[in-house]
Amino acid sequence: MGAVSQTALRVASSILPDRVQESLVPKFCGDLRSELTGAVTDGFLEALLRAMEVAFALSRSYRRNIEGFAAVFVFRTRDDQVGATAAFKNGRLTVESKPRAVFDTRISFRDADGLRNSLLAGDANILETMLSDPVDAEGNLSNLYRFGYLAKELTLQLGVG
Repeated sequence: MGAVSQTALRVASSILPDRVQESLVPKFCGDLRSELTGAVTDGFLEALLRAMEVAFALSRSYRRNIEGFAAVFVFRTRDDQVGATAAFKNGRLTVESKPRAVFDTRISFRDADGLRNSLLAGDANILETMLSDPVDAEGNLSNLYRFGYLAKELTLQLGVG
């Protein structure tokens, strides 16, 4: 999503009531809903990051979760066929289609299903999921818990959590 689109959604969020904002988020997140309710594909990561980007721009209550938070997440498959970067800074999420070389947390996953299961496992099961080998994490692991929380919150907003 471009800077203009993010700005437009932020302006809309400043004038729309919270209830309206919350009802609009699922309308912008159809790709993620499809990934969560059907078979997981390699498009899961991009759908998740793009949906989070829209939700942070549109929803004040969701955006509060990243106020004061700055981190760069790199996601990649172990074979480097799929990769992306999620950069949090100044209450915004910027999604890049290529993995950055410099990161705070890097998550390497075996496949899209392993990534989905680990991110949406919840705090109690995330360590168990990581030990079962679908993902490897490097860097600041507390960021991984935070990202998992943000992803889980979004799926709950979409009614598929």
